[in-house]
Amino acid sequence: MSHANPDPVCGRPPLNPTSPPTSHLPARKRVVVIPTYNEADSLPVIVEQVLRALPIDILIMDDASPDGTGDIADALAAAEPRISVIHRPGKAGLGPAYVQGFQIALDRGYEQIFQMDADGSHAPGALAVLAAALEYADLVIGSRYVPGGAVANWSPIRQAVSRGGSIYSRLMLGLPVADTTSGFKGWRAEVLRGALHGAVPANGYVFQIEMTYRATRLGATVREVPILFADRELGQSKFSTRIIAEASLRVAGLGLRRMLGRGETGA
Repeated sequence: MSHANPDPVCGRPPLNPTSPPTSHLPARKRVVVIPTYNEADSLPVIVEQVLRALPIDILIMDDASPDGTGDIADALAAAEPRISVIHRPGKAGLGPAYVQGFQIALDRGYEQIFQMDADGSHAPGALAVLAAALEYADLVIGSRYVPGGAVANWSPIRQAVSRGGSIYSRLMLGLPVADTTSGFKGWRAEVLRGALHGAVPANGYVFQIEMTYRATRLGATVREVPILFADRELGQSKFSTRIIAEASLRVAGLGLRRMLGRGETGA
């Protein structure tokens, strides 16, 4: 990890160099945070596959899903001590769910913190690949847009929007990352704690862009590993024009602050 000037995004000095490999971390030192909203059909399948993928705990953040996802999560947790559930009072958005889940994971002392979708788009088996790469990086991103990465079952329009969003955010924020909107990531606790410093106002999928941006401004070592992103087969997509609009405006605001040399500590 580079030793840059003090970070203007989070107001902290650069992080320490990447720590030694951690491939033999016990399960209690590694957790995956999975936000849920109306994922009753997919959650049991995803949880089973995650637990088979590698030694890891699971933290489910449910936003009061009306389809009973929270009850299913509780039943899974009752049968498996590696699973815990946080019931949030309502649908507050992806960003706030992750922020709360990340903070809980940090407070519990986890050293490696992963994040993934609950809808089957992120293959749980790829967690082992991310974990291996995290031995040599501070942030690992499961990428659709590096050699070997791919997207399945997306329309040409959806692919164009996703690729265009990554190109737009790379240009605006100077990000050395091919897939800036990926939500399949692994974090070292130290860099995640630094990236969470100050308010993180991003609500929807732009949260993924902003967190990666904050990590790079801290001088974090970022690696991308190829993944196959398969569009959900169960449930309904939460992608919308509102999400696109929020991302465009938020990235534009961060880009303007970057060009003006100003810090970013809130809205």
